[in-house]
Formats: sequence, C-alpha cells, structure tokens
Amino acid sequence: MAETDSDTPAALPKGFRSAEQGWPELHRIPHPPYRLPLLGDVLGANRRTPVQDSVRLARRLGPVFRRKAFGKEFVFVWGSRLAADIADESRFAKHVGLGVANLRPVAGDGLFTAYNHEPNWQLAHDVLAPGFSREAMEGYHAMMLSVAGRLTDHWDRELAAGHTVDVPGDMTKLTLETIARTGFGHDFGSFERSQPHPFVAAMVGTLTYAQRLNTVPSPLAPVLMRDASRRNAAHIAYLNRTVDDLVRARRESGRGDGDLLDRMLETAHPETGERLSDENVRRQVITFLVAGHETTSGALSFALHYLSQHPEVAARARAEVDRVWGDTPAPGYDQVAKLRYVRRVLDESLRLWPTAPAFAREARQDTVLGGEHPMLRGAWALVLTPMLHRDPEVWGADAERFDPDRFDAKAVRGRAPHTFKPFGTGARACIGRQFALHEATLVLGLLLRRYDLRSDPAYRLRVTERLTLMPEGLRLALEQRPAPAPATPVTGAEEAVSAAGCPVHGIGD
Repeated sequence: MAETDSDTPAALPKGFRSAEQGWPELHRIPHPPYRLPLLGDVLGANRRTPVQDSVRLARRLGPVFRRKAFGKEFVFVWGSRLAADIADESRFAKHVGLGVANLRPVAGDGLFTAYNHEPNWQLAHDVLAPGFSREAMEGYHAMMLSVAGRLTDHWDRELAAGHTVDVPGDMTKLTLETIARTGFGHDFGSFERSQPHPFVAAMVGTLTYAQRLNTVPSPLAPVLMRDASRRNAAHIAYLNRTVDDLVRARRESGRGDGDLLDRMLETAHPETGERLSDENVRRQVITFLVAGHETTSGALSFALHYLSQHPEVAARARAEVDRVWGDTPAPGYDQVAKLRYVRRVLDESLRLWPTAPAFAREARQDTVLGGEHPMLRGAWALVLTPMLHRDPEVWGADAERFDPDRFDAKAVRGRAPHTFKPFGTGARACIGRQFALHEATLVLGLLLRRYDLRSDPAYRLRVTERLTLMPEGLRLALEQRPAPAPATPVTGAEEAVSAAGCPVHGIGD
C-alpha cells in the first residue's frame, strides 16, 4: 500500500526550520561534548565520514542523540525499540531531507527524492510496480546473466595477466550495465573502457556534491562551493542529455521489450489513465540508473570483501553453489532463490554495512517517540542503520562479528520486526529491493563457482562515503576453480528452509 491522505505536507508552524523547533524537549537528548557556539559539534568531526563519525558517537551517546553543525541540528535514532516505533506508518512518513533533498536538482520528483505530497510519486509507483513482479524479474534474469558473463570475461583476462581485480570499480560497471540493459535497453560499454563511463563520473560527482552541501554553512555555500557548484551543474546537464538521448532513441525506434522505459512511456495509470510527463520520465530514469546500481555495487563489494576474509564461509557458500547449480552453465531464475546460504552472506554484509546507511522519518502529527520524546508534526529524525544493525540487544555482544548464520530461518523468525532495514521502511522503501537481491545473489554464486578469492593480507577495510557506502581500495587476487560436478537435488529439508521466508520480507509492503 502507498501512503495515503496523511502524505499531505505538514502545516509547519511559522518559522519552523530546525529540529530544535520540532522537538520541544530537545535538551533531554544527549549530544557530543565540547559544543562550540555557531560551529556546533565540529571538534573531532571528519566531513568525509559523517556516517562513521555518527556511529562512533552513537556508541557513546545511546539510542537517540543529536549533532549540530553550523546551525543545523540533527536527531539520530538507532535503538531497536525506537526504530520500530518510528516505522509506524500511521504516525510517521518518509522525510526528504539532508543529502536526499540535495539530489532534487537532478532527480526532482523521482521515486527516491519525491516529497510525500507530490502526485508523481504515487503515479510512478503504481505504473512501475509491475516492473518488479516475479514475471518481470524472470524476464530480466537472462540479461543479468549476460552482463555477469562480461564481468567474468573481464576477470578472466585480469587473472591471465596476473593482475588483481578492482572490486568496487568492477561491481559498479556490472550493476550499471545490468540496470541499463534490463531497465532501458542501453549499453554503456563499461567493460570495454579503461576509465569509468562519463555517466558514472557525473553520477559520483552529483552524489559527492550533495553530501558536501551538508557540511558547509548554508550562507557560505555559494562562496565556498562556487567551483563545485559549476561542476555539479555540468554533471547534471550531462546526466540529463544522456537520458534524453536514450528516451529519444526509444521513441524513434519504437522497439522495446516491455522494460521499465517502455512502462514509463506507454503505460497509463490503471485507475486514472494518467501518464508520466516527459520531464518525470527523465527523472525516473536517472533515479533508477543512479539508485539502481550504486547501492547494489556496494553490497556486492562488501560481500566479496567478507568472503575473502572468511575462507570457511566462502567454502560453505561455494559448496552450496556446486550442490545446487552443479555444472549448469546458466542457472535458471528459480535456482538463484535456492542459494540460501549465499543469500545469508549477502544479508550479513548488508547488516554490517548497509550501503544506504540512513533514512529519515517525520511525524505526521504531534506524537511521542518511544513514549519519551515529544515530537511536533513535521519534526524528523534519521534512523542510523549501521547502528540499528549493531544493537547488542538484538544482535548480541558480538554484533561486530561477521556471521551469516544470523540469517538462518530460525534466527530470523526469533527477531523482532524492524531490526534489519537495509532498504528503508514502509511504503517508500526501495521499490527495486527484490531486483537488487536477485542480481547480487546470482553474481555472488557465479563468482564463487568460478574463482577462489584471495585478499591482500595488508588490506584493512576502509569505507568511503558519498551518500552510499563503498569499500575503498579493495582489490582481490583470483584463482581459477575447476569445473563443477553435476547438481545434487535439493532435499526436502532445504526446501523447508527456503520456504521459511525472506529475511527482509514485508519491508515496504
């Protein structure tokens, strides 16, 4: 269900601009020590790693805390009890703020950046939701396999040359080509380039600019970011031209195969008969190209890092792939869902490093969060997902330890709702989450079957932040594996585990 009448924008009090005005008892919420006048909590802060800084503060300050920088006050929530409360759709809705609002110059009222009251969100959601049905997903599967084949061809060449592989760079190429091919019938030729496609450079530029805006005092931004603003405008212009050319070519050829672009151009709303405007089509295409590959590439990169660091986990996952897929050269759509342990590896990677590391929620009416913290209508808070996923009350004292068995069926059933949120929450959760999970599970299975992954013993995980999270400088050495044996039939017990449920089932339903 989509958000309904309470999506209308809150009638905020006159002068309502900051979290302080929306939190009548803000003084009760702890903040870092040594707050400076005007500057706020800037001592010890690193503007390049605001998420990781916030995680460190969360450990000291508790499940609800606040940070202030240059007059902007932000409230963070991560305790499982508070996160479950703020997920209540009857009292809270998505809040478009911070870096998300900074992306509106390029994405406008696309699905990710639309305000709740903007009608195009509901229209686009209803038009595009069938594009992520099981039937549609089965249609994308062959193209996912094809793009994955380009990745393994590239890795085979790197292996033959004695090179290590650039994991984040290659996962970005893979996921960009996958969403471009399946969604829009376009090929960026990423694997044939020595440098990232200009679209990727422009996309990274807009994401980086959006994040930087959060760390600069608003009155000084036009001066301090004049050059960056010019570059950002050029990046947006390039993204727009690229997408306009793509849409123009589709209209002129009239040839599509029912992909997302066809749906945007040809499908009317089933009840109202409305269609997406040309401008909104552009915004939706950019949204899918950016969001549809940026987060998935990060999830795959983190998963490959942990597999390389934990050979016993990699061996167990590989054994499952060999058992379920055998020597089948092209696993079918249904065979991907049978990789239960591989999926656990992916979920555990998303637990430790959710590539979309926060989501904001605002009060639909005056309310009290967790029975303790009054919020006026329109007040908002950021759910800090990496800390929610490390809450010791939910995940135990060893929450920092990588352990895919946290996501076996029994463990998932035993956990409270709203404790695992890599795709956001409620009606505005990621519409493409099942697409991303299928793609990532398929790719991990293919890579595990083909290669042994060897990490650099000197590498220590560093995380780069550009609204999404990504391992920095991660390179792996590869060893070719022998061809697998024929598949072993899946047992009844394994089928029972498969039927037990998806760890993220229900998010956003």
